[in-house]
Amino acid sequence: MEKTKETYVLKMDSIAKEYSGNRVLKGVSLHIRPGEIHALMGENGAGKSTLMNILFGMPVIHNTGGYEGTIEVAGKPVKIDTPLTAMELGIGMVHQEFMLIPGFTVMENIKIGREISKPNLASRIFGRSLETLDFEAMAEDARKALKTIGLQIDEYVKVAGLPVGYMQFIEIARELDKTGIRILVFDEPTAVLTESEAERLLEAMRVIAAQGIAIIFITHRLDEVMAVADSMTVLRDGEFVARKEIKDTSAVEIAELMIGRKVEKLLDDGMPDNRVIDPEKIAVSLRNYRVDMPGEQVKGIDLDIRKGEIFGIGGLAGQGKLGIPNGIQGLYPAWGQVKINGQEIKLDKLGDALDHKAAFVSEDRRGVGLLLDESIEQNIVFSAMQTNGKFLKKIAWMRLLDGAAAKAHAEEMVRTLDIRCTGIKQAAGRLSGGNQQKVCLARALTLEPDVLFVSEPTRGIDIGAKKLVLEYLAKLNREQGMTVVIVSSELVELRSIADRIGIVSDGKLACILKPDDSDADFGLAMSGAWKGGKEE
Repeated sequence: MEKTKETYVLKMDSIAKEYSGNRVLKGVSLHIRPGEIHALMGENGAGKSTLMNILFGMPVIHNTGGYEGTIEVAGKPVKIDTPLTAMELGIGMVHQEFMLIPGFTVMENIKIGREISKPNLASRIFGRSLETLDFEAMAEDARKALKTIGLQIDEYVKVAGLPVGYMQFIEIARELDKTGIRILVFDEPTAVLTESEAERLLEAMRVIAAQGIAIIFITHRLDEVMAVADSMTVLRDGEFVARKEIKDTSAVEIAELMIGRKVEKLLDDGMPDNRVIDPEKIAVSLRNYRVDMPGEQVKGIDLDIRKGEIFGIGGLAGQGKLGIPNGIQGLYPAWGQVKINGQEIKLDKLGDALDHKAAFVSEDRRGVGLLLDESIEQNIVFSAMQTNGKFLKKIAWMRLLDGAAAKAHAEEMVRTLDIRCTGIKQAAGRLSGGNQQKVCLARALTLEPDVLFVSEPTRGIDIGAKKLVLEYLAKLNREQGMTVVIVSSELVELRSIADRIGIVSDGKLACILKPDDSDADFGLAMSGAWKGGKEE
């Protein structure tokens, strides 16, 4: 089908969505022509998933008050209030998480829900419910769909045990088998594929688009966008930034559009900084460091973090940044060499890093960070009691809790970090998310570490609390010389506090940037398109 400027198969205009008073989409528009490959781009949290949930009529949208704005499909206004409505309008989706049934064959997975049957003697007497499945006709449909995307596989093979790349292609074939498909959404389709599989997938997208089917291509990979897309829309912080034809733009411009924003000053300018950071003094050293953390794999990193610096680790979700501290902590299998202050730690020994004066604040504060049923006081002092023997007094041959010392310390931490609570005896599980985060930080600091790893320190807390937490981390760094490693999805946060920022992409260290490096540099590094050699 010929692509024309005037015809749009999909028009989403002025789309807005609010969750509990938080506006996650603020008047976003998305226009797509028939047979066009249109990239939908933006950092994590930009609003891409919410926009697609609206397009698919997902319950999460309609159970929370619906949305504002208008949608047209093939020139006609529509109200998409259920996934079934979306399917009837010819909208399909290839998910990141495979929706295949392992025990079924390729054909059965492609035809599930759209089985073909043929009449027999019993059905002629007792009705269509007794018709026999027409395996020949279904196999023919499956072969046709598989041929369209160039996948050569027997339709009677079971899906269980097939390579990941094959599963992705079977997902696509299933969507193509649906009659009247107009729009196909690919959500990060190459994230789990090898390089050769990814190339085949991009080629299959071209073949599908050539049949007049519009493709919405959600990806972070700029090289793929430049290679296969016709046009793109960029979202940032829930807002529409730009719609561009790919021929009229460049990877550098797209990176700037994705990242570019006003950098809020989250730190007090008056904070004195008398640090002298010696590049030769290394607090944390990683060599060929790998971590098998599902969804956040680290695939071989070499990195030196200097003593007394604040080092930021950034990157998009699922690229491996969270795997770095979790592996050092011993929560997931890790390999390679990790040294803290020159001493190698045992990666297979849970808590060995604590014995080397490293402390951790987990991104999973409810699952890993806190004893939810215990008091704030217990949460703050527990690790230091176990690891350092703090808050214990010796009576005869016994070591008992020094209740007065524990109480005084917990009350001091509550005041210092402004933990909003009814008192130190309140259960940690009854606090708000932001105050739980502060309790996690208080517990880590009670260990008096040389190196503090903090993952997602301000996730789920308001701007005032965010400023307080970051200023306190900077104060510890400035006044006590503590080396602070902050892992965060918030690039603005890292650029406001860190001395250097390592960007992790596809499990590897893409580069190390300075906070004042350009938006384009950060965008290219995070999108896997970094070609520079910048380090310091």
